[in-house]
Amino acid sequence: MAHIKLPDGVPGILGPMMAYPDSEKYLSGLAQAVLRGPSSLTEGEREAIATFVSSGNECYFCTNSHAAAARQLLGDKCGMIDDIVAHVPPGGISDKLRALLTIAGKVRRDGRLVCAEDVADARAAGADDKAIHDTVLIAAMFCMYNRYVDGLGTWAPQDPALYEQLGTRLATHGYLSF
Repeated sequence: MAHIKLPDGVPGILGPMMAYPDSEKYLSGLAQAVLRGPSSLTEGEREAIATFVSSGNECYFCTNSHAAAARQLLGDKCGMIDDIVAHVPPGGISDKLRALLTIAGKVRRDGRLVCAEDVADARAAGADDKAIHDTVLIAAMFCMYNRYVDGLGTWAPQDPALYEQLGTRLATHGYLSF
């Protein structure tokens, strides 16, 4: 049960967003801009970073929602998402994404852990300034979103079919359609 009054039967972040539309407008807008806006990273790569951070933060709702969206967007490369969720080094990913996940993991724990060597490794693997920027921002955003969801004790359904539906919706319509 949520720690505050939220709409019944509305899972995860959707409950507080529905209850507090003034906040929803900005939170959804930020997600849309960063996860669906112009970037040198694909939408699937950005969803993979969101999944990685949410999984590391043990946020069940966000991990499963964004994993489902990433699977939709990555197509035949979606196997890496199962590795990310299982906390094993993901197979089948580019050196660039691997270097960016290293940065995201450090930001998740403490942004000050990111060092010049991490950025140099990402650059050497093909990441540009926009990819590095977006990775850091996605990691920071999802720390906030994960804590928002879990700090309010929102409902996280266990039915994988619900997450598949939500992932399909996120992959096809983005974050402004809720």
